[in-house]
Amino acid sequence: MFTGIIETLGRVADLQQEQGNVHLTITSDISSQLKIDQSVSHNGVCLTVVAVADGQHTVTAIEETLNKSNIGLLRVGDLVNLERCMQMNARLDGHIVQGHVDQTAVCTGYRELPGSWEYTFTYDTLPGNVTVEKGSVCVNGISLTVVNSQANSFSVAIIPYTYEHTNLQNVRQGFTVNLEFDIIGKYVARLMQR
Repeated sequence: MFTGIIETLGRVADLQQEQGNVHLTITSDISSQLKIDQSVSHNGVCLTVVAVADGQHTVTAIEETLNKSNIGLLRVGDLVNLERCMQMNARLDGHIVQGHVDQTAVCTGYRELPGSWEYTFTYDTLPGNVTVEKGSVCVNGISLTVVNSQANSFSVAIIPYTYEHTNLQNVRQGFTVNLEFDIIGKYVARLMQR
C-alpha cells in the first residue's frame, strides 16, 4: 500500500523484453537502498524489485501490467515517479493507494496559471471508475485532489513542489498517464450498482 506522495524520480536506464514481459532497470537516489522482493510504486504501478546493483534496480512488468498502464510506453531516459510502500507507523499524507492501476487516461488540457498548473485528463468510463470534486485520484502514482469532475474527465491543480518533483513536468496534451481511482469511491460505486 502507498500514499501517493512521490519519494523521488527515477530514470529508465534499460529495457529488456522477455516473452510478454518487460524488465525495467531504473537509476534513482533510492535504488541502492532497495531490497529484492520489495514492492515499489513506479508511476503508480506496484512492481517487485528483482535485482539491485550499482545504484540501479530492476523490476518486471507482465503483460497485464503493460496492457493496463503506461509502463509499456516508457523509453530509456524517461522519468518515473517512485514511492516505496507505506510504513504502518507513518502519517498518511496522501490517500490510500494500492498501486493497482485501473486504466490509463490522456491529457487533454494543460494550462500554466500564476503559481500553479492545471491538467485535464480524459478516461474511459467503466463501472466503478469515478471521480468527485475535492475527492482523491492517483495520476502516475501521485495523490491529487480533483478540481473539476465530469462524466469521463477531471482536472487537477498542481503546486510548484509537485510539478518540480514528479514527472508531471513532462506531461502535455496527448500524453498517456496511469490512473488509480479512489478505493473507497470504487467500493461505494460497486454497492450502488447492486
